[in-house]
Amino acid sequence: MKEIKGELWDFYGKPGCVVCITTNGTIKKDGTIVMGRGCAREAKDRDPLLPFTLGWHVKETGNKPLLIVVSGTSNGLVCSFPVKHNWWEQADLSLIKESAHRLMDIIESSPEPRTFILPRPGCGNGKLTWEQVKPVLEFLPDNVWVISK
Repeated sequence: MKEIKGELWDFYGKPGCVVCITTNGTIKKDGTIVMGRGCAREAKDRDPLLPFTLGWHVKETGNKPLLIVVSGTSNGLVCSFPVKHNWWEQADLSLIKESAHRLMDIIESSPEPRTFILPRPGCGNGKLTWEQVKPVLEFLPDNVWVISK
């Protein structure tokens, strides 16, 4: 894992880059997941179909990371990274660790080398500090870049 400074969306659509978005597992009545704040909201604004895709995924397989080609793009890749079970809760360190392990599965099964850009998970709306979260992510490889402003 590398720590970098910058803007998450500057990497969106760049060849070989995947923008990770922190998410939760709350499915609304219409089948979408809640994507109301932070980078999840920004991702939803870029792709209005994303909440439906993630809602279906959470319903079918659970609250786990998913690599997605954003609708209407040829190389806009995002990866969900669950940090909360429910949108109103504080982020859960054990879920963040589980998401990081599942991200490793995605990385290892990728047919080509990719760099995954991940905001500090759980450290915004999740109410955790980077000092709490960083130790559970330190096993991630150098092609995962944790970005902060």
